[in-house]
Amino acid sequence: MTKILVNDVLVEEQDAKVAYNDRGYNFGDGIYEYVRLYDNKLFTAKEHFERLLRSAQEIGLDIDYTVESLTELVRKLAEANGVTDGGVYMQITRGAAPRDHAFPTPPVAPVLTAFTKSYERPYEELKNGVSVVTTDDVRWLRCDIKSLNLLGNVLAKEYATKYNAEEAVQHRDGIVTEGASSNVYAIKDGVVHTHPANNLILNGITRRVIQWICDDENITFNEEPFTVEFLKAADEVIISSTSAEVMPVVTIDGEPVNGGQVGPITRQLQEGFERYIASHSH
Repeated sequence: MTKILVNDVLVEEQDAKVAYNDRGYNFGDGIYEYVRLYDNKLFTAKEHFERLLRSAQEIGLDIDYTVESLTELVRKLAEANGVTDGGVYMQITRGAAPRDHAFPTPPVAPVLTAFTKSYERPYEELKNGVSVVTTDDVRWLRCDIKSLNLLGNVLAKEYATKYNAEEAVQHRDGIVTEGASSNVYAIKDGVVHTHPANNLILNGITRRVIQWICDDENITFNEEPFTVEFLKAADEVIISSTSAEVMPVVTIDGEPVNGGQVGPITRQLQEGFERYIASHSH
């Protein structure tokens, strides 16, 4: 039977219940992370849980966890479910309280839940690339917080799905921000361009790994805003996330990128990512 983590306790799936007045359900008042497993090892868990603790601080959520304790909980959950390749989703809400917009006074106990998912790496897509579409970014202005408020992302992803695309690349007034569930990069003349890690995007952990690889390979990593037009005129385009890794984009709004072929810088970054899987999985 599948095990679910609820407030540090492993329970059977059918027993994994949360209260009707949990603030995560009523307000999206909570945060989450998704950590990858490669060959029974957690990849960049430290960076993921450091970000989780930052998200908690940014929304004034007092949680009694450390990077180490969260890592141990995730290991225990993955082991209980026999997951060796896949991921673990964890979320923490502000807890159950009578429905009122303001924080509960006095505070109530936060609620942590987590579950696992087994899946293989997207080898075919990594080799051949994917299609994306562009759409307006209608989300709130604190996208740097990995919160449960994902309706804007959901609508963007559904838009992409309707056009048989893997991802929706979002933009504000023509300036590319990020994908519905990924970061976005335009590669031009050997330089990797991506939106700066401010309040308009989530500073993805895979984004940071790509930056590390660029440092290793002496590839310029340029964190400056760019337009949709610049993206469509790029030599290569990639998206990245915990599950998508370093994913080539070969079509944008039905138009080919680099003649529909995966480019050399993308392959170089993919090779670097493989090295980081080996060195940062524990």
